[in-house]
Amino acid sequence: MRTSLVLAACLAAFAAVPCYGQSAAAIPHLEKHGTATQLIVDGQPFLALTGELGNNSATSLEFIEPIWPKLAAGNLNCVLAAISWAQMEPAEGRYEFALVDGVIDEARRHDLKLVFLWFGSWKNGLSSYAPYWVKQDFQRFPRIRLGTGKSMELLSTFGDATRDADARAFRALMRHIREVDGTRHTVVMVQVENEVGVLRDSRDRSPVANQAFSAPVPRELMDYLQKHRDTLAPELRELWTASGSRTSGSWEQVFGPGKPDSVSMPIQTTAPPMTAEEHESSWRSLHWPSDEIFMAWHYARYVGKVVAEGKQEYAIPMFVNAWLQQPNHAWPGTYPSGGPLPQVHDIWRAGAPAIDMLAPDLYLQYFDEVSERFVRNANPLFIPETSANASNVLMAFGKFNAIGFSPFFIERTVAPDTDLAAAYRVVSNLAPAIAAHQGTPEIAAIRTRQGDPPAKLALGGYTLELTFTGRGRPPIAPNAQAPQTSQQEAVQGSAIFVAAAPNEFFMGAVGGGVRIAFTPTTPGPSTVGLGDVQEGRFVDGKWTVVRQLGGDDTGQGEILTLRPNTTLRVTVYRYE
Repeated sequence: MRTSLVLAACLAAFAAVPCYGQSAAAIPHLEKHGTATQLIVDGQPFLALTGELGNNSATSLEFIEPIWPKLAAGNLNCVLAAISWAQMEPAEGRYEFALVDGVIDEARRHDLKLVFLWFGSWKNGLSSYAPYWVKQDFQRFPRIRLGTGKSMELLSTFGDATRDADARAFRALMRHIREVDGTRHTVVMVQVENEVGVLRDSRDRSPVANQAFSAPVPRELMDYLQKHRDTLAPELRELWTASGSRTSGSWEQVFGPGKPDSVSMPIQTTAPPMTAEEHESSWRSLHWPSDEIFMAWHYARYVGKVVAEGKQEYAIPMFVNAWLQQPNHAWPGTYPSGGPLPQVHDIWRAGAPAIDMLAPDLYLQYFDEVSERFVRNANPLFIPETSANASNVLMAFGKFNAIGFSPFFIERTVAPDTDLAAAYRVVSNLAPAIAAHQGTPEIAAIRTRQGDPPAKLALGGYTLELTFTGRGRPPIAPNAQAPQTSQQEAVQGSAIFVAAAPNEFFMGAVGGGVRIAFTPTTPGPSTVGLGDVQEGRFVDGKWTVVRQLGGDDTGQGEILTLRPNTTLRVTVYRYE
């Protein structure tokens, strides 16, 4: 059976030579592939099957030592690990890299890639990872002020000295990573800061911030919005239009009112202060927009400066992550106001062009909806924090062209017999086919749930009718135990499909199996038969058959069942 040219080209890349014409010596970078953006490492597309360590797990080589083998056994190919500014620069101008070097060495020893998380000025909206010498000098390194007049342990975006100190330290880090890893490419990306934004109020209300808030919106931002008016996020475009599409004025004149002084900021937006109806829907809306947009601009300018300095030394992909707006955190200030949320992505793009991706920390049940909002305007999807939901793994890579997927505190849950490990095995088994077809119409993923009517998927000249069959049997790996699963995942699953060539499909499922019926969508015979049905995986870019299936396993050639945690190559034919 003929394999498509694009798949053949990318299989060769996985096997030996660089894909997309990149030199194997090129540093990790992002590259367009159809409508997708992929991470290219040593000339090949890299699908990051990763997990984020606990915040302080990588602060000690001794502490992290027993974790490394577990990560590899759980089918990860990458790990996210934090670097603390306080630990790296304990005294101003004195940098200590022994821990960084140790983490890189251990990752190499366990055949894992690394994404470092720079915990600099901010972590979870606060500033607990800033060095002691920064924290105690609040004159040089100012804090934000709340509407109550109180300050908190949250460094202000209006502290130029803070920004410059952070940028110097980050530049030193990236210089060191280039020196020790510039030819090995163990470190493939960096997250800069963590979940930035103002908490406990909708914006900084220090005197300098108030003065800036009353001043005209910067011309640079207004020019950007006018230039990109037709592609702005719908929430921002509608807001700007409702405010008269002004091209100049103060923040409130251009973007609408901020939080009234009469409103006390709650910790959570439960019902009350919201009604039950507002609680369910309000997280999708902008509230006190000028406050959030004002903070987004100033966080973007600050973080963009840090990123730009780091890229002067080593320009691997860099991203910032967002604590998401959600039902219990619907008002800016209950989530970090000014962070890179979808409604202010355009503000971040205008203020920080050096940033490559805006990434969601995605724990919400609305996984598909949030992912859709994050891939608008070709923003690549990388999920640095999430829950270990196996069904979301296939949806991320197959529907949203994700670069990577990363459950948080991975050392608590990683094991070879989990649903996450099974999902990572499915993606790894099909990685060359997935990578070759991301950003094209020839790849798709779909959720399946117990009790739902059959789903229909148009792909490769056929309509695939998918009926959920449940969990079925354990993974194909010899001696493997049935993956651990939650009750929710026991009644739902997801499946990924690649139409690699005419009449040829690669597919895999997790969480539950599906029965598949094929109906042609092009002229010709209307009856579809199963040709070859092979259980297997890609090894060094070549499809390797584990079992040839027929008889009872294929309904005597009439019924295809894709069992959970299984990867298949299927050819079909038409007859009368």
